[in-house]
Amino acid sequence: MTAGTRPEPPSPHLAEPGPPRTTTLTIGGMTCAACVGRVEKKLGRLDGVAASVNLATGRATVSHPAAVSVADLVTTVEAAGFTARLPEPAPAPEADDRPAPAGRPDRQEDDGARAERHRLLVTTLLSLPVLVLSMVPGWQFRDWQWLCFVLAAPVAVWGAAPFHARALRGLRHGAATMDTLVSLGVVASFTWSAYALFFGGAGAPGMTMPFSLLPAAGDGTAHLYLEAAVGVPLFVLAGRRMEARARRGTGAALRALAELAAKDVAVRTADGERRIAVDRLRVGDRFLVRPGERVATDGTVVDGSSALDLSLISGESRPVEVGPGATAVGGAVNSGGLLEVRADAVGADTQLARITRLVEDAQTGKTKVQRLADAVAAVFVPAVLTVSVSVLGFWLGAGAAPQAAVTAAVAVLVVACPCALGLATPTALLAATGRGAQLGILVRGPEALERLRRIDTVVLDKTGTLTTGRMGVTALTARTGGLDAAEALRLAAVVEQGSEHPLARAIGASAAERLPGQPLPPVTDFGATPGYGVHGTADRHRVEVIRPGDLTGLPAPLPDAVHTAETAGHTAVLVVVDGTPEAVIAVGDALRPDSYRAVDHLRRLGLRPVLATGDRAATARAVAGHLAITEIHAGARPEDKAALVTTLKEQGGRVAVVGDGVNDAAALALADLGIAMGSGTDAAIGAADVTLVREDLQAIADAVRLARRTLGTIRTNLVWAFGYNLVTVPLAAVGLLSPMFAAAAMSASSLLVVGNSLRLRGWRPGGPGGPARRPHSRPTRPRGETS
Repeated sequence: MTAGTRPEPPSPHLAEPGPPRTTTLTIGGMTCAACVGRVEKKLGRLDGVAASVNLATGRATVSHPAAVSVADLVTTVEAAGFTARLPEPAPAPEADDRPAPAGRPDRQEDDGARAERHRLLVTTLLSLPVLVLSMVPGWQFRDWQWLCFVLAAPVAVWGAAPFHARALRGLRHGAATMDTLVSLGVVASFTWSAYALFFGGAGAPGMTMPFSLLPAAGDGTAHLYLEAAVGVPLFVLAGRRMEARARRGTGAALRALAELAAKDVAVRTADGERRIAVDRLRVGDRFLVRPGERVATDGTVVDGSSALDLSLISGESRPVEVGPGATAVGGAVNSGGLLEVRADAVGADTQLARITRLVEDAQTGKTKVQRLADAVAAVFVPAVLTVSVSVLGFWLGAGAAPQAAVTAAVAVLVVACPCALGLATPTALLAATGRGAQLGILVRGPEALERLRRIDTVVLDKTGTLTTGRMGVTALTARTGGLDAAEALRLAAVVEQGSEHPLARAIGASAAERLPGQPLPPVTDFGATPGYGVHGTADRHRVEVIRPGDLTGLPAPLPDAVHTAETAGHTAVLVVVDGTPEAVIAVGDALRPDSYRAVDHLRRLGLRPVLATGDRAATARAVAGHLAITEIHAGARPEDKAALVTTLKEQGGRVAVVGDGVNDAAALALADLGIAMGSGTDAAIGAADVTLVREDLQAIADAVRLARRTLGTIRTNLVWAFGYNLVTVPLAAVGLLSPMFAAAAMSASSLLVVGNSLRLRGWRPGGPGGPARRPHSRPTRPRGETS
């Protein structure tokens, strides 16, 4: 069962009323967009049920009330002529090396693939002699037609059996699909050829048959169309096999994510070390990660130091150094020393599991253009059947030979398959969302991808988005003739031990970095005054760490240091020892190294950057000035950010909000598109449509480029899919396309659509898929404070 699906008893009886739930079903037997439309229509007839079916993944995402059980959904799908089941849960780690039990779906799928491969092989061996002899008159020996008939019979019956079976199943349920078209085409071609051999004079010894595409008047001998009877199933079977292999490539992202999960883990217990299955790991357990191993689950490093390779999870190219207190992400590869990690999240709560769910949800959704294509395909097959019958009647009424009329009618049936139409959008979405996940860009669904392409205004939060979100000491200035800077910093850090303020943590971290190996003594007589600062006794000195107010009377060069810090958007902290101002510490939140490039890339994409921060105006102006952002909204509370988004939308803008905190959640939800930093809070990520797992702001521009490229690919696919039918159906109707070539053209159209979508898997932000990144000489300097 997938994420978002609650366990239900497989009972046909109605469950107790409850909140709506979402269930994912694996649908079998779908072959074209008309099948998709039929499944959605049948499920939609249930009270309160809405379904979205994806042809490329073979899955249906069904929203239904608690009163409708999973068994009801499965029964409804089966009543439509298809199979349905809940997705098979991943096998237990201990059983990975054991053979799959009989009847398990993955084993059944393997058996089905082998059977189809065997069917294609036998069909090919039987069909090739028929195709060659039918198309090369010079090779037609005496009684060649009877040999072709003997070889074609098993192809028309056994080779095309899957099409016949699905066509009959659809007929029983009053529906027509692509299989109906293929089955009718094969039956009509073979039946006409049998009639010609036995009753139309085509079985006479020495008969030869020229190969022609044009309908012609009869010459007294009925023609054979055995090449169509074998060519149609051969090309369709071959095309579907290649489609399946290509479509499997578009789902590589989910398989790659699944392979990142560790299978077992070494845990430390009172009895020593032992290995257990990962699914037995619990929050709070401590486990070991040796060099080369994957981190089993999200946790905190409690012992050891190393570098973690996060490239496959977040797209981060450089290893991340970790030590005690650092976060370790499940699925990361340990590139250095031995780590002991405390598990903080397990199972579905891990970052890897959330990423997998986001990718899976994105791949099972639909864009507006896909819903339109599915609606067209639902009426397309009945329309084609009508056209085929009309073509047959027209040619017979016009005096053409019966075989020519049959040829045109069968060609219309075969060539007008809506496969390409059904695959145009989902295959592109599969490839794009998978590629996005590899680049650290997680898109919640196809609708978000569409909105991402259309945005023209980007509202940027400051703290944690444009900046690192971590306060640090950027400057330290001591008074002339007083304590040296290092001692003043040490005394300030001693007093700040009693505070949890971000300024206190920044000062303490700077002291630990600048004065390694010097433990801080405890503070006594500690006190804190909100909005003013802290005080206490350290090494028998009365120490105050405060924000300077009146600068008069401060010894040189402290006033200059305060002014410089405030101009730069930093917080100036005054250290007073025994009543004497001794030093000024400038504390600020540093810009992310890539902030300038990221904002510049947004501008080059035609987007308007807007800075909205809860920080004071001086800090906001400093950050905006460095990034060349001209529109600034400082001192913005959460409701102010939401109001700003509303105003921008009322002015006609299509607004995206980029943020990472709880204070950004309302704006993220209200915007046309919400983009959350992966390091942000759960509230921000939950309200966003796009999550940037990669700690790189340039991922915003990459996401916009990927969305534009994807929607461009989808448009190209749909133009081809519609254009193909607009051209080939009239050609077939006037007799300029034989059934065999029609089958080849139909398979080729689907392969072209899938192949075009697969190009997205190789898309590179700085390569052929997007403009090359040009380095900027403008340096990045620390700026800012907290929002």
